[in-house]
Parts: sequence; structure tokens; C-alpha cells
Amino acid sequence: MTALLPALFTGLAAALLARALVPPRRSLASRLNQYSVLGRTSLGRSIASVEPATGTLTGTTLQRLFGPPVEALARTLNRFIETGGDESLLLRLRQAHLLQDIPDTERVQEYRVRQLGAAAAGVGIGAAIGLLVFQQTGTALGLGLVGFIVGATRWRGRVDTAIEERGEQARIELYTVNQLLAMRTRAGGGVVQAVQMVADRGEGIVAADLRDAMRLHRGGLSVADSFHRMAEITPEPFAARTYRLLATAEDRGTDLGRALLALSSDVREARRDTLRRQATKRRAAMLIPIIGLMAPVMLLFIIAPVTQLVFGITQ
Repeated sequence: MTALLPALFTGLAAALLARALVPPRRSLASRLNQYSVLGRTSLGRSIASVEPATGTLTGTTLQRLFGPPVEALARTLNRFIETGGDESLLLRLRQAHLLQDIPDTERVQEYRVRQLGAAAAGVGIGAAIGLLVFQQTGTALGLGLVGFIVGATRWRGRVDTAIEERGEQARIELYTVNQLLAMRTRAGGGVVQAVQMVADRGEGIVAADLRDAMRLHRGGLSVADSFHRMAEITPEPFAARTYRLLATAEDRGTDLGRALLALSSDVREARRDTLRRQATKRRAAMLIPIIGLMAPVMLLFIIAPVTQLVFGITQ
């Protein structure tokens, strides 16, 4: 049993490594999903509905055989780690732009399975190190527990980091995007024309959100509802303010150019404050190694004469 357990987890870790190096190909349904949105919405289906017909079984024989117990175990593990439900997790994955090539109906479960796989790989690596290096069962169990915690929380940390990075990137892009929208509206264009111009020619997170809003509008939603929907799902507060401002301008016909320029100034000030805080933190972090190197040397210079004067000890 002592030799079987590390062999089992080592094989599982090797299989997960092979999956990471050679990922499976995207399904045909996920590739054609964005081109069939108009047809599905006209038939009453959801925007990202690509689920198979009722009563059909998909996947290989091993997936159909071991899939249900693995998915149940993954849901149990996810229930202890994630605080929200499926809708909250799906929104977080969308904000982090992870697993976007997987349909919405399967994305949450795919995240849970990968989270379970990372936890199993952590247990295997920890147990293998404990048995092979330290050759102690208690150490192997302790390292296996540590590996389980690290592996189980790895995907959650990855999602949080991706959301924070994308929010920061969107804040950087907003100043330029708002300036372009303000110039377009001041030149006589409407909200839809200005947004379409930026969406067609722009690149980045904000331009992608504007393209999604236009796609929702072409799918049947009004312009205001499309922007309100994007404001609800974006992780960046200033981006949400921009989308709500576009929705309000489409509904009430406000002076969009002046409001966008004022919002750009707020974004610039917030970005400047963020850079100042980051510079202060980095300046403080630079002092840590300096103090760590100088403090022992200073203590030696202080202790040496004190011991000689008080105790008569010569260094």
C-alpha cells in the first residue's frame, strides 16, 4: 500500500501534466457559437446555448463511466472553497477571461474538475516527496495535506489574479477609449456609431466589451439594456460608469462628450493615485533587504565593545 499510493498519484500527476502540455482541441460547437447567435435567439434559445440534445451521451466511454462520480466530488470540493453559487462563479470566470472556449453550460463544471485535478496533483506531489525524500509516513501525510490545500486553492487564486490584472488593464485603456468616444460624439455621431467605430478599430479589454454590447444589441436587446448588462458583469468600476453613461445618453440624450471627458479626468486621477501608492509600497519593500543586511553588522559593532567593557571579554 505504501508503494501503490505514490505510484497512483505520480501517474495522475503525469496525466495532468500531459493534458497541460497538449490540451484537447476546442469543440466544433464552441467555435460556431458566436456565428449562430442570431439563429438561436430567433428560436428562443439562450445566447450561449450549445448544449446537446436531451437524452444524448457525449464524451468517451471513460468519461461516461467515471464522469458522474468525479463531477460530484468536484462539486463537493468546490462547495468548501467557493462562497457563491454557479452564477457567481460563471461571472468570475467571465471577468477573468478563463475557459472562454468552453460553453457556458459546461464552464463551471470544467472549472470544478480542473480544481479537483489540481488538488489531487498536489496531494500526489506532496506524498511522493514525503515518501521518496524523507521516507516517513507522517511527513508524507503532512506534505500531502499541504499539497491538497495549495492545489485546491490554486485555481481560485488564478481567477482572482486574472480579474485584478484585467481590471487594471481596463482602467488604463478607459482614458483613451473615452476620449475617442467623446470626439466621435462631438463630431455629430450617435452613441451606436461612436461605440461601433471603437469596437471595430480598437483592441483590448474595453473594446472587447463594446463589441459584446453591440453583439447583444444585434441579438435583440436594446442599446441601453446591452450597456447595462456590460456594466453588471465588468469588474472595473470606472468601466461600469462608462457603460452606464452610454446607456443613459442613448435613453435621455445627455451631453455625452462632456461627461466622457469628465470621466476620463477621474480615471486619470485614480490611476495617478494608484501609481503613487504602488511607488510607496515598492520603496518600502526596497528597504527590507537593506535593513536585513545592515542590522546584523550594526549589532556586531555595538555588542563587541559592550561585552568588553562590561564582562571583560575580548572578541
